[in-house]
Amino acid sequence: MNKTANFESYHIRKWYTQIEDSLANETGELADGEPLRKIVIAAALHNPYAGRFSRDLDDLVKPSPALGEEFARRIKELIGDGKIESYGKACLVGADGEYEHGNAFLTSIFAEPIRAALGGGKSWVPSSGKRGPINTVIDVPLAHKDALYVRSHYDTVTCLFPDAPNADEVLVIFAFATRGRLHARLGGLKASEIVGNDGLV
Repeated sequence: MNKTANFESYHIRKWYTQIEDSLANETGELADGEPLRKIVIAAALHNPYAGRFSRDLDDLVKPSPALGEEFARRIKELIGDGKIESYGKACLVGADGEYEHGNAFLTSIFAEPIRAALGGGKSWVPSSGKRGPINTVIDVPLAHKDALYVRSHYDTVTCLFPDAPNADEVLVIFAFATRGRLHARLGGLKASEIVGNDGLV
């Protein structure tokens, strides 16, 4: 069943925002510096390919840069003059869709406007995805936006979106963090040592 478009050619039913601030780690040790803020932005979109196979997924891919621009606008509004150091993306596909339908939203053309809004990002955006019913929990991976080998920024954020996804929907999810893990102490490349040439170091 086709639904009336309300954003480009997409039908978006709902936007979600989730924010958490960690002031101390799991053993109660106060933050080593600023608290860790994680922000999740997600959109529940109608999946026009639900219940059928199509080799062409252009109805999802082609308008996705505009969707990325809206995600970018929303994260900029939320952080103001603040700084984002890491990011990640995910998809959650309703039961009538294919996992591939979710991945169609997560291509580089979707992510580029978000990278630009954050002042650029050299490393690729880590991603995850799954199929599931309403109230499915999903973990979104995080990594430093400029250098993938910064161990302190390997993290996840756990999300649950009440009343989504419907069977004919895809949840498109982008997560952000303002710093690495609290009291990260496993060595490796430090954020202050990033060279920024290749997205790795």
